[in-house]
Amino acid sequence: MDNIAGQKSGLSWAVNLSVIILVVLWLFPTVGLLVSSFRTADQIAGSGWWKALFPSEQNLTLRAADPDENRKAQGGVYVVEGNLFTDDAAANGTTANISAWGTSSRDVAAYGPGDTADMGDGQSMTVEANGDYVWTGTPDQLSGRGQRVFVTANTPPEFTTANYDKVLRSGSGTDSMAKAFFNTMTVTIPATIIPIAFAAFAAYALAWMDFPGRGILIAFIVALLVVPLQLALIPLLKLHFEIGIGKGYLGTWLAHTGFGLPLAIYLLRNYMAGLPRDIIENAKVDGATDFQIFTKIILPLSFPALASFSIFQFLWVWNDLLVAKVFLIDATGETTVMTQQIVELLGTRGGNWEILATAAFVSIAVPLAVFFAMQRYLVRGLLAGSVK
Repeated sequence: MDNIAGQKSGLSWAVNLSVIILVVLWLFPTVGLLVSSFRTADQIAGSGWWKALFPSEQNLTLRAADPDENRKAQGGVYVVEGNLFTDDAAANGTTANISAWGTSSRDVAAYGPGDTADMGDGQSMTVEANGDYVWTGTPDQLSGRGQRVFVTANTPPEFTTANYDKVLRSGSGTDSMAKAFFNTMTVTIPATIIPIAFAAFAAYALAWMDFPGRGILIAFIVALLVVPLQLALIPLLKLHFEIGIGKGYLGTWLAHTGFGLPLAIYLLRNYMAGLPRDIIENAKVDGATDFQIFTKIILPLSFPALASFSIFQFLWVWNDLLVAKVFLIDATGETTVMTQQIVELLGTRGGNWEILATAAFVSIAVPLAVFFAMQRYLVRGLLAGSVK
């Protein structure tokens, strides 16, 4: 009785729980990347993204104001007064509650708020919890750059769009992803449309047209699904140079088309073969040609399968690095795609996690949008034709 159609299995709770766990595991790093892309470098280094909404303890290195311009005589000594969070350009506008501070990197928590540090030769400094300080000494001592102060402070949560401004609108060739974004779009859109166009015609012929060797051709296409693309990279690149294509967008489009066609033809052929035969036969009886049947009947009915392959092909090409490095990347960087640009950021900005997080999220934003916009067709397109 447990196998009767329409009756729920006793293990349905396990299936639902598994789906929930998989969704959470998928969303966890994505949300973390999004949150980190809006945080500052100090906050990323000081706490995890899950603490982004709460105050965090950070070790900051700040400087007092320039003594040559801000010192003033007071009671026989010279004094420099101010606030560390407003005088230091790196922390300008930041508000924090200092719990410990020091004047040497060897002991960054030597003093508490309100304590006075004896810096020798009559020079001293007092720092309050809100960052206010009083630095006293002789004119010879109060000169040059401002005194460096190491503080341990509880900083409030802070979010900024400066990371996106730097990544998307910066003119820097090492930080900006804008050029790489348009290069990736230039590669991905044609490399998605071209194989779909060829595969749709081939799938219709293999599904509804009788010609000698059709079965062998179908078996050959299925066999191509298991061929690693790495085996064809060097021979195909040599072929491109021999016929004058070389490294460029055209060669990359053709490479992605060739590598994507076997799966595209297989999926679309299975879907088209499962369409009602009566529709095709009635159209032929009414005098419709194969081209008319294909364009006016097959293509509209095959939209779920076309959409499902489009998702796969788009995601594969967008996230591709190997094919782009072999067939596209040049020494000038004019055709650098986003995956290659992120690799460059890892080399030049390995410590700037805020830049890496922002660049990575920009890279996955478009595939996420494409997936969620077309995911309702994904299951329908994949399962169609699998059951007769």
